[in-house]
Amino acid sequence: MTTTTGFLQRPWVRGAGLALGVLAAIILPLVFDAGTNSTLARIGVFAVAVLGLNVIMGYTGQVMLGQIFFVGLGAYITAYGVSQEWNIILVFILALALTALVGLVIALAAARLGGLAIAMVTIALPIVGVPLARRLGEFTGGSQGLSARFSGAPEWAPLYDDQWQLYLVLLIGGITFLLTRNLVRGKYGRAFAIVKENEAVAASMGISPYRYKVLAFTIAALIGGVSGFLYMVVIQYTSPETLSFGHSIELVISMVVGGAGSIVGSILGGAYYVLVPQLTNIIDPNLTAMLQGAILLLVLFLLPGGLVSLPRVIGRLVRRGDRGGGPGARSQAATPQPVAASHPSTEREQDT
Repeated sequence: MTTTTGFLQRPWVRGAGLALGVLAAIILPLVFDAGTNSTLARIGVFAVAVLGLNVIMGYTGQVMLGQIFFVGLGAYITAYGVSQEWNIILVFILALALTALVGLVIALAAARLGGLAIAMVTIALPIVGVPLARRLGEFTGGSQGLSARFSGAPEWAPLYDDQWQLYLVLLIGGITFLLTRNLVRGKYGRAFAIVKENEAVAASMGISPYRYKVLAFTIAALIGGVSGFLYMVVIQYTSPETLSFGHSIELVISMVVGGAGSIVGSILGGAYYVLVPQLTNIIDPNLTAMLQGAILLLVLFLLPGGLVSLPRVIGRLVRRGDRGGGPGARSQAATPQPVAASHPSTEREQDT
C-alpha cells in the first residue's frame, strides 16, 4: 500500500493524471448527449457552491447555514447585468466582487460570534433573502424572477449550446477549484486548520482567529458568487425560490456526504446534490424526503468521513484482511492446537 501511494505521488504520475483529466474534459462534452451535458454542468455549478461551503465549514470549522444566499445573490447580479446588456466580463466581476463585499460585511459582525449565535446569523440570510428578493422587484423581477439567456454557443464555435455551457462550467469551475486547492494547502490553509482545531492555540501562535474567520467567510461568499454566475450560465433563470433555506440545508448535507474538508469531496457533494433527488424521484416521488434521509443516515453510519473516505476505508479493510491471512487463516489461528502427550515410558527413559 505504501509503495502504491508513493508511486501515485510521483510528479510524472500526477502530471499524467492531470493531462488525462484535461483531455477527458475536452472530449467528453463532444461525446455526451444534451441531457448528460446539462446534468454534468449542474453538478459543476453546485460542486462550486459546496466548495465555498467547505472553505468555511470543512477547513475553518465555522457554522455556515446560508451559503445559498450568496449563490442566489450572484445569480441575481448576473441576471440583472445581462438584462441591462452590460459586458459579460464586467457582469462576472461584479457577481464575484459584490457577493464577496456582502460576505465581508456580514463576516465582520458575525465572526466574533460562535456556536449557536453564528448559526442563527447565517440561517437568517436565506430567510431574509427570499422576501427581500420579492420586494426589490425593480432589480429582481419580484416573485416572477429574472431570466437571462447569454450562454448560447457563439457563432465562431462549432458547438451546441449544452456543450458550450459545459465548457464554461468546466473552465471557470476548474480554475476556482485549482485556486482554492492552492489556498487550503498553503499557509492560509494551515492557519484555517489551527483555528478549527483550537482558537486559543491559534491566538498563542500569533494567528488571529477573528481575521481568519472573516477571510474564510469572505472567500466562501466569493465562491458562492462564482456558483451563482455559473447557475445563470446553465439554468438561465433565478427567482426567490433559489434563495430558499431548504436549498441551503441541502448544500450542507451535500458537503457532509461528499466529505468535509476535501476538494474531491466538494465534487462528490455536487453530484449528490443533483443526482440523488433525481434517483429518489424515479423510485417514488412521494417518498423523496424519506429516501434522501435514509441515504444520508446510511452514509453517516458507514462512512463518517463522507464518500471521499470510501477508498481509505476499503484499503483499511484490505490491509486488515491481509494481516489476518484471510478468514481461513484467522479461524485456524483461533483454534487451539493439540499438544502431543508424552508417553510415560519415554519420560522414564529420559530421566534415566
